[in-house]
Amino acid sequence: MNDLSPVSSPRQGSDAEVLRPHAEEQYAEELHLLAKEDDRPRPPGWKLSPWAVTTYILGDGDRVTPKYVGARRVVEVAVATLATDRALLLLGVPGTAKTWLSEHLAAAISGDSTLLVQGTAGTAEEAVRYGWNYARLLAEGPSIEALTPSPVMRAMAEGRVTRVEELTRMPSDVQDALITVLSEKTLPIPELSREVQARRGFNLIATANDRDKGVNDLSSALRRRFNTVVLPVPATAEEEVDIVARRVDQLGRSLELPGTATGLEEIRRVVTVFRELRSGVTEDGRTRVKSPSGTLSTAEAISVLTSGIALAAHFGDGVLRPADVAAGIVGAVVQEPVSDRVAWREYLETVVRERPGWQDFYRACRDVS
Repeated sequence: MNDLSPVSSPRQGSDAEVLRPHAEEQYAEELHLLAKEDDRPRPPGWKLSPWAVTTYILGDGDRVTPKYVGARRVVEVAVATLATDRALLLLGVPGTAKTWLSEHLAAAISGDSTLLVQGTAGTAEEAVRYGWNYARLLAEGPSIEALTPSPVMRAMAEGRVTRVEELTRMPSDVQDALITVLSEKTLPIPELSREVQARRGFNLIATANDRDKGVNDLSSALRRRFNTVVLPVPATAEEEVDIVARRVDQLGRSLELPGTATGLEEIRRVVTVFRELRSGVTEDGRTRVKSPSGTLSTAEAISVLTSGIALAAHFGDGVLRPADVAAGIVGAVVQEPVSDRVAWREYLETVVRERPGWQDFYRACRDVS
């Protein structure tokens, strides 16, 4: 059985009215350009060749903007995995762009990044397999019409890439519902004595991290079905500053924030604070500092700066200053009221206070601490 009709939601309004367009909509021109010029072999069901998918992700320095800043080989391995019958597991600490990369991979390969299962402690097996329209089920009994396909089932029937976010947050028995899908490329429907067989182009991208609370380890049987690619934190401060600056600019434009001078100085300062507290040592290697309980990821740095820009634009003079980011930094660092506050105050007094050119930042952070 491969005749499931895709269930789609009508687009409401134009892309300009959508707060966050899907990747295939936001970057439609780039995807069209690459598809038009792409003369390399494409795996069955793919919109682009693996080479063009990688170019879309990393950019070409001219017409295609980079979506992910990192080692090219990491992206190449991820793309090559999806060109085989192996599923892809993107593993990394929070804030390493796992979700971001999975969305863009699905958009470039299938032209659709919306076939998504969000893993939580309450995710039921129906989210991975299928559910039922119970009104029709009670009235008519088990039938194709009464069946509600999951994103995974739809991806199999349509030959597309599906995404499972936060795989390790799902209960173990729900995780294991994927074993047959990934090994046999088949999803049985015992109630109808039928099955859905995956069409060419189907694959699955999962993301996971082992830092957050509520993690359920993958069974060895399920882990064997994945090729795991570890996404590292940015290797250098310059690389992380570049990532943060790009994303803050993109978010500022998408949110239509009033024009604000986003100085690299404040971006670099936030990134430096996060990197030093994350690693437990200052960037010159001379001073050891206590690391707080939070992850202090790149994504959190982007959030702090975006909030700071909103403050500067609406309540300041339009120039991003230390006072605009201080509260956001303290909120990101101090997750545990006692231990994190001690670590933050110690860092503030022993590192920030003594750093040349950081006096305004020190006073702003001290005022909100």
